[in-house]
Formats: sequence, C-alpha cells, structure tokens
Amino acid sequence: MQEITWGDFEKVELRVGTILEVFDFPEARKPAYKLKVDFGPFGVKMSSAQITKHYTKEELPGTQIVGVTNFPKKQIGKFMSEFLVTGFADEDGDIVLTAVRSKVPNGSKLI
Repeated sequence: MQEITWGDFEKVELRVGTILEVFDFPEARKPAYKLKVDFGPFGVKMSSAQITKHYTKEELPGTQIVGVTNFPKKQIGKFMSEFLVTGFADEDGDIVLTAVRSKVPNGSKLI
C-alpha cells in the first residue's frame, strides 16, 4: 500500500449527502440504481451505484451516505455521474454503502 500525505487526503472531498430519490438503471451493464443525493451547500447530485443486492429502492430515500464530490463527472452510457458513491465489498463482492449512524448536516466533510 502506498502511503499518502495529509495534504493528499485533504484534496479528497468525502462528503455526506441524503438520498432523495432512487431510480432503476436498466441500461447499466451490472445491476445498479441511479441515486439523487442532496449534498446541502454543494447541491443535489446524481450518481449510479451497484447496490441492488443489499438495498431496495424503497428503503434508500432518507439514508445519509458518503460520496466523493470532487471527481470529474463521468459518462456511464447515456447517464452522467456527478459523484462517486463509496462503499465496501462484502465477502461475495457486493457493495455495502458507506453511511453515517447519526444525522449530520448534508455536505459535511469527512475529517
């Protein structure tokens, strides 16, 4: 593993946002949802996430998740992803979202 400096870490905008809406993403190569997330002062942003194994569309709204908000936008098929949803792979390789246990203000930066 390559070590990074504190300055390197500070460049990554890991921010919390609340999922507002979840949409099917049938055009994705692997099963995924489109997420609409409120990052407070940083705006409402869209992304896709391959999280269909652990979550239903109905349970996700209102959940606060952690996203990287300062990557460039990425084209995924006809969809433009505006941030990176973060998570961890379980023992089967399926993604479990990085989330917070207690509510914090949308847009808060991981420190």
